[in-house]
Amino acid sequence: TQAKSSIMFTARQKIKKEKEAQPSDLENQVAQALVDLEINNEELRPTLKNLHIVAAREVVVNKSSTAIVVFVPYRLRELFRKTQVRLVCELEKKFSGQHVVLVAKRNIQDKESHHNRKAAKGQVRPRSRTLTAVHEAILEDVVFPANISAKRTRFLQDGTKLIKVELENPYEVSEKLDTFSAVYNALTGKNATFSLPASEE
Repeated sequence: TQAKSSIMFTARQKIKKEKEAQPSDLENQVAQALVDLEINNEELRPTLKNLHIVAAREVVVNKSSTAIVVFVPYRLRELFRKTQVRLVCELEKKFSGQHVVLVAKRNIQDKESHHNRKAAKGQVRPRSRTLTAVHEAILEDVVFPANISAKRTRFLQDGTKLIKVELENPYEVSEKLDTFSAVYNALTGKNATFSLPASEE
């Protein structure tokens, strides 16, 4: 029907891939879920009509569960955050309780191109584009709406590095600590463990 085809057309507007790449099945499902929420959820509708995603992927958390990481445009990250707690809750209902994590799409500017550009144009690579800064920002995105209260780096006997992250103001993230570790490792290659204040566990 015409109504159904217009909804599918709208779903394609909710996923904007780089270089006209075709969305995956998962990305289409997430885009369709956003359309359904925009149509049916009055609270989310005013925000969702201005939002789209750029990618989505599944991350294995353990033998029995996977999480969905949804990448949002960097310039829209603050708009997403206004309704993120409710939006994530509604998306998780649509995906049968799978954990959903929203992460802003950031570009890392490597040092080599930075030197070439600096020599040519006298520009300095912004700190927000360095590997370290991007990984720190991803960490903050992954745990949102919780805040990071402390972060320590430990070196294990085998030489690997482990980041120990303490969270405060955790809302409903107590069930997601393993998901945070899996997603952060998938996106950065770094190992991290997450804990909550003892009084709030």
